[in-house]
Amino acid sequence: MKGLTSSDLFITRARVRIAALCVLVSTIIGLSTLFVMGHGTVDSLGRPLGTDFSNVWTAGWMADHGRAAEAWDWPTQHEVQKQIHHDAAIPFYGWHYPPPFLIIATLLAQFPYVGALLIWQGMTLTLALTLVRRILPNDRDALLVAMGAPVVLVCLGHGQNAFMTASLLGAGMLLLDRRPWVAGLCLGALVYKPQFAVLIPILIMARGNVRAFLSAGLTATTLCLITLAIWGWPVWQAFIDSLPLTRHIIIEAGATGWEKIQSPFSATRQWGGSIPFAYAVQGVITALAIAMAALVARRGSMETRGAAALSAALLCTPYVLDYDHVLLGVAIAFMVADMRKRGTLRWEPTWLAYAWFAPLFGRSLSEYTHIPINLIAAMAILGLATRRAILFDNVLAPWAQGLNRLRTA
Repeated sequence: MKGLTSSDLFITRARVRIAALCVLVSTIIGLSTLFVMGHGTVDSLGRPLGTDFSNVWTAGWMADHGRAAEAWDWPTQHEVQKQIHHDAAIPFYGWHYPPPFLIIATLLAQFPYVGALLIWQGMTLTLALTLVRRILPNDRDALLVAMGAPVVLVCLGHGQNAFMTASLLGAGMLLLDRRPWVAGLCLGALVYKPQFAVLIPILIMARGNVRAFLSAGLTATTLCLITLAIWGWPVWQAFIDSLPLTRHIIIEAGATGWEKIQSPFSATRQWGGSIPFAYAVQGVITALAIAMAALVARRGSMETRGAAALSAALLCTPYVLDYDHVLLGVAIAFMVADMRKRGTLRWEPTWLAYAWFAPLFGRSLSEYTHIPINLIAAMAILGLATRRAILFDNVLAPWAQGLNRLRTA
């Protein structure tokens, strides 16, 4: 603990526990109000319960009724959403996912909407909490801090899939050395949300784990083949045809809101940058994030590898929203696990606290100040994980040896 700042020392276990408990109580009260004061499948604010879950359940219902390919047609899906919620004024929530996610959506559509929402969020949240428990098995406050994290409220309020995404990527990094086939299965399943899987092949290759690489490839291929066997090529054609519209409207024009999409691309656009310049910025940040995560993956500890991978994943896509920062919550758990083993460095408690709180106010502050609060948090955690790998795992040693050989040659 030597050398910690005053702000680091301010963040005590008791204060963290109190903050988590307060947010957890607020989460329960807030979500309960949406359900109790709503009517049918619509919440008290006139939106579908779980908002974004509306497109998941609707796509599953359409697939179950022989209309799978139509799920990617926005006007058609919106009309079905209006029918399902019995409300012609219901907002539209678009379906942008690759066909493998349609497998889960179809299974969920076998249940009534509200029941499916509760099953979906309950099961995926349980997976994420179980993962945190595995990362921090001896920390008595780990589950409280995880359940009370503001990003849990954000993700539950949107009915989103970030709990599953974080569980798959986090479990893959946790098991990469010990259970490579299982790790590859988890990582390959991320084909359902490919923007967070861009760096996975590079991380696995950096680690030199051939079995995990094969397992991930086989898993991704199998899931894609299953969709072809069930629905045929039309669903893939519909997905491919929808991509230009999604890119132009959602990503480049910022229809979702720049403050919601906390990526380097979105921040550049929010500051007035052109689309080509924003893509250039995104490309540079993506390359740097992958390089840093790969550097840590090569020689770093399991904990630093996990923290680097999950934080870097958030920086590698132009389309990342605040609820996706569940991944950063798992990255924080990996960081804390490494700090428990090897000590705490200067500024680490302060930045971890910032990253934990960021989703609570990141969207609103970004809207009014144009400061990408969540983006800064992801960058900070990746930087901290890389610093630990450099100091404790000597990940730069091979590079230094190579430079010395060049000098002496």
